[in-house]
Amino acid sequence: MKGDRVEIVVDAGDTTRTYEVVASRAGRRVETTVRRGVVEVSEVTRSGRVVRTARFMANRVLALVEQPVPREEGSDKDG
Repeated sequence: MKGDRVEIVVDAGDTTRTYEVVASRAGRRVETTVRRGVVEVSEVTRSGRVVRTARFMANRVLALVEQPVPREEGSDKDG
C-alpha cells in the first residue's frame, strides 16, 4: 500500500547507515526476504512485478524496521 516503508540500518565499519524503501505509488507494497546471507527489500506492484530492490549482507544488517501505513478500520476485507 502506498506509504508502506522499511528502514534498514547497516553497519558500515566505523559508523551506521540507514536506508529506506518506500511504496511510492498506490497499489504497491514493500516485501522483505532473507535467504543465503542476503536481505532483500523490494517494492512490488499489484501484479507482482518488482520495481526496485535493495540488497544487503545479512551479517551487516543491525535493524530492519517495517512501518506499515495505518489502515482504516472499515477497509479490512476480512471484517
